[in-house]
Amino acid sequence: MHVKKGDKVKVLSGKDRGKEGVILEAYPKKERVLVEGVNMIKKHAKPSQDNPQGGILDIEGPIHVSNVMPIDPKSGEPTRVGYEVRDGKKVRIAKKSGEAIDK
Repeated sequence: MHVKKGDKVKVLSGKDRGKEGVILEAYPKKERVLVEGVNMIKKHAKPSQDNPQGGILDIEGPIHVSNVMPIDPKSGEPTRVGYEVRDGKKVRIAKKSGEAIDK
């Protein structure tokens, strides 16, 4: 996958198009990611030890990884991801600026 947990991404399509957020979780086998504040769904929760009140919770739903693009650290725009070997380590780079994408 071209994105991972902690990356700042922009949503390219869907009802939340244009929103930006941080990836909370990645599910590589399902090719989906959870983005903070994007694709909010309502979940009905029974009262439990953690949530004694119960009720209806607003949580993020997973979206397909093809609908998000990492943000270039230099320009702040969405960019594609490339890979280079720098100092003996494989790093992800932003195609627009050539800068390394790090968390």
